[in-house]
Amino acid sequence: MYRACRWLGVALLALPLNVASAADKPDVAPTPKDYPTTHSGDTYCSTPFADSYADRLKAFMDLHAANPGGDPYAETVRMALGYLPDEQGMLRALEKIDARKDCADFTMHGILRLMYRFGDSSLLSGAFRSCARKSILGFKYWPDEPGIDSMCSWSENHFILFSSAGYLAGQLFPDEAFVNSGRTGREQMNVFRPRILRWLDLRFRTGFSEWLSNVYYEEDLAPLLNLVDLCKDPEISQRATMVTDLMLLDIALNSFHGVFGSTHGRSYEQHKKSGLSDSTRSVAKLLFGLNTFCVGDMGSTGFALSEHYRMPRVIYDIATDFERPEMLNRQRAGIKVSEARRWGLDCNRLEDGMTFFTLEAYAHPKIINLTMRMLDEYQWWQNDFFKPFANQRQMLETGRRWHVLPLVAWWFRHDVQRNLRDEVNIYTYRTPDYMLSTAQDYRSGYGGDQQHIWQATLGAEAPCFTTHPVDSKGSSPAYWTGSGSLPRAAQVKNVAIIVYKISTETGLYIKHALDFTHAWLPRDKFDEVIEKDGWIFARKGDGYLALWSQQPYHWQTGEGPDKDREVIAPGLRNIWICELGRRETDGEFAAFADRIRQAEIIVTGLSVRYQSPSQGTLEFGWWGPLKQNGAVIPLKDYGRYDNPYVEAGFPPATIAVRNGDHSLNLNWDTCERTASAFVTDEPLVRK
Repeated sequence: MYRACRWLGVALLALPLNVASAADKPDVAPTPKDYPTTHSGDTYCSTPFADSYADRLKAFMDLHAANPGGDPYAETVRMALGYLPDEQGMLRALEKIDARKDCADFTMHGILRLMYRFGDSSLLSGAFRSCARKSILGFKYWPDEPGIDSMCSWSENHFILFSSAGYLAGQLFPDEAFVNSGRTGREQMNVFRPRILRWLDLRFRTGFSEWLSNVYYEEDLAPLLNLVDLCKDPEISQRATMVTDLMLLDIALNSFHGVFGSTHGRSYEQHKKSGLSDSTRSVAKLLFGLNTFCVGDMGSTGFALSEHYRMPRVIYDIATDFERPEMLNRQRAGIKVSEARRWGLDCNRLEDGMTFFTLEAYAHPKIINLTMRMLDEYQWWQNDFFKPFANQRQMLETGRRWHVLPLVAWWFRHDVQRNLRDEVNIYTYRTPDYMLSTAQDYRSGYGGDQQHIWQATLGAEAPCFTTHPVDSKGSSPAYWTGSGSLPRAAQVKNVAIIVYKISTETGLYIKHALDFTHAWLPRDKFDEVIEKDGWIFARKGDGYLALWSQQPYHWQTGEGPDKDREVIAPGLRNIWICELGRRETDGEFAAFADRIRQAEIIVTGLSVRYQSPSQGTLEFGWWGPLKQNGAVIPLKDYGRYDNPYVEAGFPPATIAVRNGDHSLNLNWDTCERTASAFVTDEPLVRK
């Protein structure tokens, strides 16, 4: 699990609760004698490796048949093929659930799908079914239920994971008593239904606060597909289907040959540095034929085993629309805390607190008092995520009594609100040879937790991006994950300008001790790299990249994974410029480089005037608008979608997608979904 609350400190897993000792473990079936023991990998595909979904699905299933899994997702795939599962591995998954360890909700969805589909199958032993039943009935599905734990249950992905698990568990055992809540299954369903519908409604109308996450989109898909397939409430199932459509549309619009190499609301070092580590890669290969498969993936398993979800053909066509000379996508996602009432949210209502926490707005001045109440009500003072709060509890309680907490939160806002993901305006420009994507003018000067502001992508292992690194022992913010201080960035088609003004103020959470910015540019993954006149030029195939730093730079030459891949530019103030090109429009690589290095660049303070060979005169800085040839370019108030395939306002009631002969129409008000065609009409394997 990647932590949702980094500014609160390094999280520790909860200690096991009533987990059986090795001597007391249930007598589940042993690992089958013919169970695979060696791992076989998969290869990256930049173009669809099979036109037929049935062929792609078969390849996915064959990989699972040949590889060990051990987790409930991989084992459910093997069972769908008729193989006996490794119950020993799945027993460890149940132990994680019983111990209420962080990410137990991820595991729970694998167990729920397995039990719905194979709960009465002879492939499972009676002992395992009994253990799974006990785990499902004994789990803590919401923080208002009894028990102290250190699970993260509130971020955007966890919200739908927990709420849908609570509903589906209740539906599976409608007349049983759930040990933790004391409710029957039917009562559980009544409690969680409005939470699910509220989450789905905000996702359709406003998109994701964890925008375009190449980590958490995959983890959202597991509960969504479980709702699509398993939920007997037609409204929930249909709305979950429609939101799944939009998640796949997001991936299709903002990917380059199967690499989800865009700006991200949440991402981590390994996922940014290589598209081969992207958590959505297996989904992309199954649905689009691109990237690589992995075993036990939550999202691709859900699609592979789904008996009801069918991807509209138009989404496949968009993801594989490689010949379009240029595609510009603008879209808006998330909401502003300052506009809470617009979305029916009350900053003083406990139930709404969990929705605010999906934005990770813990320390927002409007939310901080509600956060304190939630710490009390949910016993979160004992949750390891909130240890820094617990360590300062007396001071916080004093601030609450004197009604000054909002003032303190405002004063230190650039540091303590680094997790907050307010509304974002996304700009992605894609050609056959590269993609460039930016979160336009997003929270400049604030600390950044896991936000990934911009990226150029020329290949699966050939990205380029910059950050202000943090010298931290935690997972985020860290040297490559998140930022000490977020830049002010803006993009016009193939050109991005990124301005840094690093804070030197003492923070309550992170001290910005590092006085440089850096770029990830893995020169060994490009075909050619040239350095001239302060510019770095890199070529991958027929795609070109030019990177310029206002401050003099040097390459990291020390031993380690960043050697000759990290470009370091000392200084608290810096301006980076990135311009992309391609052979089709810019000629030979050398000619592209010559034009760029001769372009005039005038820096005045924290503002730059760049005479781009492709986009004309661009003016941008820490303050003021972005201008192109004297005209102001809007950086905010984008529509829900604005691209060649779909135009939808913000918020939309309907979203209509079209490419050539194929279309998808979603009407949220009437809960109607129509498509001209689907990638497949029948699943390959059925119960």
